Amino acid sequence: MKYTDASSQTDAYFMARAIRLARLGHYTTFPNPRVGCVLVKEGKIIAEGWHQKAGEGHAEVNALAQTDDTNGATAYVTLEPCSHTGRTPPCSDALIKAGIVRVVIGMNDPNPLVAGNGIRKLKAAGIEVCSGICETDARALNPGFIHRMTLQRPFIRAKLACSIDGRTAMASGESQWITGPAARTQVQRLRAGSSAIISGIDSVICDDSALTVRAEQLKLENGDQIAQRQPLRVILDTHLRLPINAKILKQSGETVILYVDEKEQKQLDIEEKRQALEKAGAQCVAMPVDKGHVSLAAVMAYLHGRECNEVLLETGATLAGAFAVEGLIDELVIFMAPTLLGNGARGLLNLPEITQMADQQRLEITDCRMVGSDMMITARFIGKL
Repeated sequence: MKYTDASSQTDAYFMARAIRLARLGHYTTFPNPRVGCVLVKEGKIIAEGWHQKAGEGHAEVNALAQTDDTNGATAYVTLEPCSHTGRTPPCSDALIKAGIVRVVIGMNDPNPLVAGNGIRKLKAAGIEVCSGICETDARALNPGFIHRMTLQRPFIRAKLACSIDGRTAMASGESQWITGPAARTQVQRLRAGSSAIISGIDSVICDDSALTVRAEQLKLENGDQIAQRQPLRVILDTHLRLPINAKILKQSGETVILYVDEKEQKQLDIEEKRQALEKAGAQCVAMPVDKGHVSLAAVMAYLHGRECNEVLLETGATLAGAFAVEGLIDELVIFMAPTLLGNGARGLLNLPEITQMADQQRLEITDCRMVGSDMMITARFIGKL
């Protein structure tokens, strides 16, 4: 984005600082959005803040608490100030009370409880409002929150690891480890930044997965604090096949098993299995069936109800392919290792057969970098499968 006048350049400069502040809450704000705020007076930053944790002060309030010299100041906020009372009072009221004369906003809030009401309240109080500054970067802070508010489902990020020949596991299902330690650190950070992690029952059984955030593997200064919040672990297990001694049931945090209602499978002793798994620490939730499996549309509705923003899909080729076919993968993060697994190994995604080059499924690569000896590719689908 080009800025042609000094005022626009100044706004972009301070908004960029607010965006950097918002990123400090990347791992901690769930289910709230990540927001940063900078207060400026006479061309100088007088205070700044960011939202750190749901239930605690929002970015604007945290910034205002740093100074009493706010009369006549400009507030740079990455997201439209809230106008309703939720876990905390409205930020728009706090800005008005503080004597702020101008508010510069990165993006409007898609939350129906706000959705322009914050801006209208500020303008009604005589405050100048400018919105859409560095909007692309402001939106990138909260893909999951935006998805949840506009599409009533979370942002699904699929993590896949493969060899250079596009294989994710041996024919037996064995997949540990294709990639190296640096890639596994990146996966830990993806987990830590997610509201929930989804996996399929076959993957969990084969790997005896824990699906946890581990402080020592994050390699972050505040790793111990980040790992205190474990993402919701969600297993799609149509027939409740998870063993009661599975490692995932022994971890801190919450494990939810989504299965098909017993009415759909009377031949199985579902109730006995459910009771055993819940006694072992899981929460079992009956879901509608779709083509013999847990309905993915129902999974999305469940996660929306749990206020999940960004969800990490860590599973095998079959379930990942099913999500892709349903148009439910918003981003692919592929870790490609410098190794070959051969024709007998499992592929990356189980997709419908493509017989003509004209029908190939194209991807747009949005980022590509080396992590240790592995390549980390971030991409999205172009069009529908």
